[in-house]
Amino acid sequence: MKRKPQPLFLAFVVLAVALVPGAARGENGGDKTLSPYFFVEGGDASVDRFPLKGTDVAVKINGVIADVLVTQRYANEGTRPINARYVFPASTRASVHGLKMTVGNQAVTARIRKRQEAKREFEKARTEGKSAALLEQQRPNVFTMNIANVMPRDEVVVEMHYTELLVPAEGTYQFVFPTVVGPRYSSQPEAGAPETDRWVKSPYLKDGKVPPGRFDIRATLSTGIPLQEVGCTSHEVDIAWDSRSVARVTQRKPQEYGGNRDFILNYRLAGKEIVSGLMLYKGPSENFFLLMVQPPERIRQADIPPREYVFILDVSGSMHGFPLDTAKVLIRDLIGNLRATDRFNLVLFSGGSRVLEPSSVPATAENVRMAIRMIDGQQGGGGTELRAAMERALSLPRDENFSRTVLVITDGYIAAERDVFDLIRDNLGSTNFFSFGIGAGVNRYLIEGMARAGRGEPFVVTKPDEAQGASARFREYVQSPVLTGIQVRFRDFDVVDVEPTAVPDVFAARPVVLLGKWRGKAAGEIEITGKSGTGDYARTFRLSDAKPLPANDALRYLWARERIARLSDFSFGKGSPEAVAEVTSLGLTYSLLTPYTSFVAVLETVRNAEGGAANVDQPLPLPLGVSNLAVGGGYAAGPEPELPLLVAIALFAVSAAAVLRGRSRRARAGAFDGRER
Repeated sequence: MKRKPQPLFLAFVVLAVALVPGAARGENGGDKTLSPYFFVEGGDASVDRFPLKGTDVAVKINGVIADVLVTQRYANEGTRPINARYVFPASTRASVHGLKMTVGNQAVTARIRKRQEAKREFEKARTEGKSAALLEQQRPNVFTMNIANVMPRDEVVVEMHYTELLVPAEGTYQFVFPTVVGPRYSSQPEAGAPETDRWVKSPYLKDGKVPPGRFDIRATLSTGIPLQEVGCTSHEVDIAWDSRSVARVTQRKPQEYGGNRDFILNYRLAGKEIVSGLMLYKGPSENFFLLMVQPPERIRQADIPPREYVFILDVSGSMHGFPLDTAKVLIRDLIGNLRATDRFNLVLFSGGSRVLEPSSVPATAENVRMAIRMIDGQQGGGGTELRAAMERALSLPRDENFSRTVLVITDGYIAAERDVFDLIRDNLGSTNFFSFGIGAGVNRYLIEGMARAGRGEPFVVTKPDEAQGASARFREYVQSPVLTGIQVRFRDFDVVDVEPTAVPDVFAARPVVLLGKWRGKAAGEIEITGKSGTGDYARTFRLSDAKPLPANDALRYLWARERIARLSDFSFGKGSPEAVAEVTSLGLTYSLLTPYTSFVAVLETVRNAEGGAANVDQPLPLPLGVSNLAVGGGYAAGPEPELPLLVAIALFAVSAAAVLRGRSRRARAGAFDGRER
């Protein structure tokens, strides 16, 4: 007679199948999601799995413009040719306008091409055995570098050149160099995923592990105005002063790997002054201008109307540990300091979402305690379904007498950023949006994009001790807009293509920034008007006070990058054929990396005549403070299960076996004592 399977044994089998990575998925990968995975050591010893040997960053800041040269050094220490691929970040405001590849003593300058043309040129070179480099944009702050036919004992040096505009807030300038791309949550199937999302499926090292390569950064500040202070909040640095307005910043311990967190350099000018005024550039065929205007002072809190705040807090797996602990401190401080006339609500989200109350409640002490209890019970786990949580928050009933502000607190590790931007844009008439990014390497494209799309301000907290200061800055920002109803008038100054096309309300104490082209003579005036807390505001700038300078040639890149951002980065162009065509034209005209244009460099020498090469994805470190819970799915490369999970399964198996043995003994004993089993 056939023995029936024991219920406990069946439970074990079900648990093991459900928990072992990949056990419940077909080996063909048809239903796998597009997710990152853990890199597994070992494999073919003839293949170098860490071809990126070092990244050197040289930053020159002149006035308000940062000029950045990123040098990546690749080498093949294995015995077989390889094709290397590396995913890396940059600033969301970076205007990437140059790329050069050097192999041995042969150098080649990359050409800008339409994206598909560049890819075809690269693939052709790869199959022909030529060394080549392809730089593509996957997100405005995420790039991929592909290097073809790196031969054994080769060293390949790739130099990427970009320019960025630095805009101060509260008198402080900040330069940020992101060093690592955090893992992105994605629920879309791997099969059929668009090309621009395939980078999401990248290998990561376990928490605490760093790649063997070196990261080094150095910066030179030349402001023209005496510097009051210079500091780095992310890395230990040494600061040498050439003069009161020139400082050199270097890493104190470059041998200690610093490529797992953003490099953040802050500086202030003497007397908290900012560079405010007009810059001009006269080119061979086009002329460009940049205007920075210092905003007025804030108004008193007593004059502020009642407000409703909806806090959306990410409690997904990637927030486990430092990010969520910091978020709890932050949101407790934000809610605990609301005025009694304010209302608030709280939405917690991961794979699903929970709301504090069906409608917003007064900011009483009892309601604040209720919200804090709800927050304190969170540990972090699950996916990151941000859009669904925002839809739930926006569907909450609202009182038209209250000004609604939505604040999203997250590390931003999602792949569907544009879905969120679309939702924000569709609700601009009724809601202001602000964003808090928490973590040492947050997705700044999402954090800055949410604020930009929602005409708010982004905040980033990289350390626990920054939370209270950030919440104080947020309260000050949202409670009192600095300048509203801004109008720009050009008198006797022939301008075209001004960015932004409309100047939003200014919440932060940061300048109004205008970029554009001009024709004819640099004559006339620019007038800025608006409403401040104390009444009418107006400032006039005369063109005769500024002179076109060849040193301002970076303005052409900054203007083009600003226009691309409006048309493409934050989905304002909605991917229309007209927007795609214009962004492509801008990329080709100004030699800029865009979603539709890429850089390709080919060394016209056949170096791999045999044609065979191993494809290698350079593993990335997890951002500092991000736990292993941030990585899941994407098991094609055979990531190992977490050790605690294996231990739990083993213990369960041992316990189940012991129980089954006990039942078997009792069953045999029962057969002798005559009791029915």
